[in-house]
Amino acid sequence: MMANFTVALKELKDLLGDRLETSPSVRQHHAHDESFHQPAMPEAVAFPKSTSEVSEIAHICMRHHMPMLPFGTGTAMEGGVNAIHGGLSIDMSLMNKILSVSAEDMDCVVQAGVTRKQLNEYIRDRGVFFPIDPGADASIGGMAATRASGTNAVRYGTMREAVLSLTVVLADGKIVKTSSRARKSAAGYDLTRLFVGSEGTLCIICEITLRLHAVPEAISAAVCSFSSLKDAIDTVIETIQMGVPVARIELLDAVAIEAVNQFSHTDYPLLPHLFLEFHGTQQWVAEQAEIVKELSSEHQGGDFQWAFNTEERNALWQARHDLAYAARARRPNARIYSTDVCVPLSRLADCILETVVDITGTGFSMPIVGHVGDGNFHVVAAVDPSNAEELKVIDAFHDRLIRRALSVGGTCTGEHGIGQGKKSYLQEELPAGVDIMKIIKGSLDPDNLMNPGKVIDIE
Repeated sequence: MMANFTVALKELKDLLGDRLETSPSVRQHHAHDESFHQPAMPEAVAFPKSTSEVSEIAHICMRHHMPMLPFGTGTAMEGGVNAIHGGLSIDMSLMNKILSVSAEDMDCVVQAGVTRKQLNEYIRDRGVFFPIDPGADASIGGMAATRASGTNAVRYGTMREAVLSLTVVLADGKIVKTSSRARKSAAGYDLTRLFVGSEGTLCIICEITLRLHAVPEAISAAVCSFSSLKDAIDTVIETIQMGVPVARIELLDAVAIEAVNQFSHTDYPLLPHLFLEFHGTQQWVAEQAEIVKELSSEHQGGDFQWAFNTEERNALWQARHDLAYAARARRPNARIYSTDVCVPLSRLADCILETVVDITGTGFSMPIVGHVGDGNFHVVAAVDPSNAEELKVIDAFHDRLIRRALSVGGTCTGEHGIGQGKKSYLQEELPAGVDIMKIIKGSLDPDNLMNPGKVIDIE
């Protein structure tokens, strides 16, 4: 351990007491997320309880040139929490207070450690809900940092739309509030959007003001199988192009369905499926469903299997959300290598079908699943990180997939973020943009202490 880190840890211990952990087990827990990236342990883990404590932590770390790595729940997919340059992991789990809820204004203010399920349980009797659903019970701070989205994004948007304002701590300990609670503002630069998606490289997110939505009068969910992947995708494209405000529309190919059946003990036919959900009034939900049923029947879709009550709907979506774990369960010693390209809707079918052919050539069985209503899909590989040949094959496949997406005007990441693994693709996708990002990073974090080695490389 570097000498200046030793001094920093003493000062942090004086500040936090037993809320500074240096035990190997706690450090190891904070050395990785759900991805395949090699774990890297921090020197210590801090558990602050307030924004002012985070500010004091940042002051100490900056004085001693100690890297700072914000940590939410560790459910991200790009190695964004791994301490590849050592330093201090700042676990926000004790900052878990819901500070205010205004059902009248349809917004709330929460600390960064509040999880999405915790928030929705707290507000469920107030006629509002928070719709962003990445699957895992992620922290709101982590979701803002990675610009998360998920199954509801096709109707409700992503964290980019959900966040009204942030309170953040910069590398020098300065506390900054980015905006007011107003639904719109033209007051200066949009600092909120700057920090949403910054993956801990510009600041530590401490408080978030969120946009809430009215709980729909009626919700119904359905599953529909198709004889071919193209028929399922074409149904999605026509649904969106017709302006049907479907709340969720998820694609699972036959390989994904097989994994879901094995893991979640379901018995769906081994065919491509769409998982759908409709929100609105009773009449409007029925009309939406009828439109989508007609479209699916034109593309050889099977009968809708309905899930009307809350328990059935939750079971349906839990099976979908557990796909990554289902893929890993087929290879218990493997880690998840999950891709997340996003392409314009008109190129979705071509991109997915070309990817299916590419998967066949790898010799691996990899499920395809996607939030296809907004052109975002994942190929989920379970790989052994210690097997160099295996990683070489999957890395090459991943490279081809991203370049395929970029060639049609898509992006290398629809929702997982850049983290460690996609920095070169970000450079290719937004070359001039990366230059601007480096200028911003250099201005706000001149010593490169905020989650170094992620998103962009600073020499």
